Amino acid sequence: MDEILANHYQKAVERTKEMAFKDLYKYLEEKESAPSYEQYIRERGQYLDQLWLNAWLNSTTSHASYSEKKQFLFEKGYVVEEVSKKLINQMFRNEIRDVATFDLIGWLDSLYANQSAEWNQKYVEAREAYTNRLNLQQEREERKKLLLKLEYYIDQLLGEHYEDLYLYVRYLLGCQLAIEIEQKGILLSSKEIIFTNYLNNELELAYNSNRYDENVMEKYERLITNYLFDFGPNWLKEHLPPNLFKEYLKTYHQSLPDSLLKESAYEPFVDLGQEFFDDLLEEYVTDLTKLIDIPFDLVTHREIFDKDLSERERKIVQELEDIKRRKEEEERMIEDIFGREYNPPAGRNIHYVLHVGETNTGKTFQAIERMKQASSGIYLAPLRLLALEIYERLNEEGVPCSLKTGEEEKLVSGSAHQACTVEMFHEKEFYEVVVIDEAQMIADKDRGFSWYKAITKANAKEVHIICSFNAKAMILQLLSSSHVEVHEYVRDIPLEVEFQLFRLNHTRKGDAIVCFSRKRVLETASELQRSGRQVSMIYGSMPPETRKKQMQRFIKGETTVIVATDAIGMGLNLPIRRIVFLENDKFDGTRRRWLTSQEVKQIAGRAGRKGIYNIGKVAFTSNPKSMARLLEQKDEPLQGFAIAPTTAVFERFQKYSRKLGLFFYLWEQFESPEGTKKAALSEEKLLYEMIEDSIIEAKLSIADLYGFLHLPFSSNEPTLRAQWKQKLEAIIDGHELPDPKILESGLEELELSYKSVGLHLLFLYKLGKRTEAHYWERVREEISDKIHEQLKTGVQIEKKRCKRCGKSLSPGFKFQVCNECHFER
Repeated sequence: MDEILANHYQKAVERTKEMAFKDLYKYLEEKESAPSYEQYIRERGQYLDQLWLNAWLNSTTSHASYSEKKQFLFEKGYVVEEVSKKLINQMFRNEIRDVATFDLIGWLDSLYANQSAEWNQKYVEAREAYTNRLNLQQEREERKKLLLKLEYYIDQLLGEHYEDLYLYVRYLLGCQLAIEIEQKGILLSSKEIIFTNYLNNELELAYNSNRYDENVMEKYERLITNYLFDFGPNWLKEHLPPNLFKEYLKTYHQSLPDSLLKESAYEPFVDLGQEFFDDLLEEYVTDLTKLIDIPFDLVTHREIFDKDLSERERKIVQELEDIKRRKEEEERMIEDIFGREYNPPAGRNIHYVLHVGETNTGKTFQAIERMKQASSGIYLAPLRLLALEIYERLNEEGVPCSLKTGEEEKLVSGSAHQACTVEMFHEKEFYEVVVIDEAQMIADKDRGFSWYKAITKANAKEVHIICSFNAKAMILQLLSSSHVEVHEYVRDIPLEVEFQLFRLNHTRKGDAIVCFSRKRVLETASELQRSGRQVSMIYGSMPPETRKKQMQRFIKGETTVIVATDAIGMGLNLPIRRIVFLENDKFDGTRRRWLTSQEVKQIAGRAGRKGIYNIGKVAFTSNPKSMARLLEQKDEPLQGFAIAPTTAVFERFQKYSRKLGLFFYLWEQFESPEGTKKAALSEEKLLYEMIEDSIIEAKLSIADLYGFLHLPFSSNEPTLRAQWKQKLEAIIDGHELPDPKILESGLEELELSYKSVGLHLLFLYKLGKRTEAHYWERVREEISDKIHEQLKTGVQIEKKRCKRCGKSLSPGFKFQVCNECHFER
């Protein structure tokens, strides 16, 4: 035999013998009586013949090394270089088939042929091993059944004696709780405080005193489970069936140990502890702590528990009845206070004219022309700037017109016309013509009710309503019982989308670049100014006077580009060649979201000016195809106009309370009528929290207090909120209003000072102090001029840099760290 194969031959022989003995034992153990050796050979001979070849091939192929296989094949004359390992194995296996066969049956004959004593002994050994294995398996099954039976009895017992166990755990917990309360010197605020409220108070106290080292809820839950593990095993031994212990002794030859009881009861005890804890959370603390003086007796404690439970259930029923009664009373109050206040009005003897159309189509022009012809008229605008624009335009055209906003009054002698912000509308004043601009704002959740009041309660011969197409259906529905004349307007100048992505260096004369924050406006304007361009700016917090001057510079050609927020989309007519969207999304006060179709149309519609440009262009910095689809798609009709508290509502509320906190609660509970949506009143509530339960609330009437809460100023500015409160305190104390805070060291301070003076003016006009107001209007105008001059001379924005590495970032980059630092972190 080849030397390489000789090393593996003996191993294969031993493996063959081992497999033969296994087969022999398996054959013999299943026989009820001893078969002859010859019978075994007859029945298993064919299998035995195969054993050697299988053992030889598998053992040698597995254990011979790759180099040994190659050497063996090479000596046989095979070419083995550059042959795959798989093929080498296959060739080797085929080649070793012809090796000399081990005579397995001959080897077995030598052991058992004509050796009846040895053969019978082998049979006895096989049967004994088989019997022992069956007995062991049976014993395991019996033990398994016994453990399952034990678990079953434990579950049954815990279920049947739930209340008994609960009463004992209740007693133990009550004793522990009484001791802890006495040690801590706790005085319970109420005898009816339930355990869950006690734990929550402890949790809050621990957190506030910086000893928040353990969750008090988990502490007591674990304590209850520990009680069960302490007394549970002995309790189980007293209540488990006696035959179960006998059966265990018989099966295991020892007594049932406590450790096994604990192991078998572990999960049931944990589950039971959780159930007990949940039940105990609903108990009164005083019912638990009194148990320390009552030694545990099952009958006595069951009587105590039944009495406590009955009393608790009585109180729950009473509390539910009180809640129901309060709810019914609350519903009656809501119905009485709000009732039918917000139902659309019946038809009125007013001629309504609805001007519906796209941006920049002359809707407002037509309505104002009609107002000019009337003996008296009022224009209601969404912005001070638009009211100011109409005021100046009418006076320039020889129609005396006064201006009235919350922060200013410019009374023109002999004027029968007024330009106002929509919040200044008073339904008792009669005008021949009322013009209500940007009426789609009726759906705005915070300001929309001002448009609703103006549209439905205008005291006029003729009311002109100007709105976008998506507001048409809702306004017609609102005026369904009245005669409405509808005029629709379509742009004469088409809009064309540029599909090439815009970059800031593509900026050209006549461009209006739109972004959605003051910060971004200033950054973009600064970058354009550094490249040598003259830039105008418009953003929401900019004073209207400054905004007007910025617009005039663009109109006169002193600047070639305008950078603006979406404030540009409302009523501002400028010679814009192209609108550029620097961003396709905006932050709306709660989250960043994509622009809506109406928002894109409102802003993009400012591109193109009749007589200057024959086409308006629109460009984007990303996704131009998607944005173009928004320009083309039909807008969803507006759904639901906004409603807000009225004077009549406050008059009815005063019958019930002088606390505005209750009013805000009832307003939240009031279900808005179908087709309406309630104003959030979030700014009013924010201010109210500053003066709730104070002398201010005590001395002011409901209507007056709400009037001060409803003043239109930037209440999101903490310094302005503080000034608002100081002025109210001065009014209550009978002192002069404190002067507004004026700082002038930079653009932001000037803008905040402008708002501070504006807040002061709101108070002065509300108190009827017009002489003082005219002085502060001049101060505010001076601040506005300073803001304009700062913008005119150039905005100095510190170059944006990565907060980690200091690398320069482009102004449009939205994050505080560069991409490299972000990925590295």
